[in-house]
Amino acid sequence: MAEFAKTLIYIGIVLVVLGLIFSVVGKIPWLGNLPGDITIQRDRFTFYFPLTTCILISVIITLVLYFFRR
Repeated sequence: MAEFAKTLIYIGIVLVVLGLIFSVVGKIPWLGNLPGDITIQRDRFTFYFPLTTCILISVIITLVLYFFRR
C-alpha cells in the first residue's frame, strides 16, 4: 500500500508541475516562434509545425527526468 501512496504523490506532483507549465507557456512570447519552426501559408491553407520548439521541450523534459532518476 505504501508504493501506491508514493505513486499517487508522484502523479500529483507531476500534475501540479504540468499545470504550472501550461499557465506560464502562454506568457512566453517566443515559444512557438523560434527559428526552425516551419510555417507554410497559402491562400486558404496554413501549415504550422514547431520543430525547434518540440526539440527544445524534449531536451528540457529529458534533463528533468534525468535529474529525477539520480
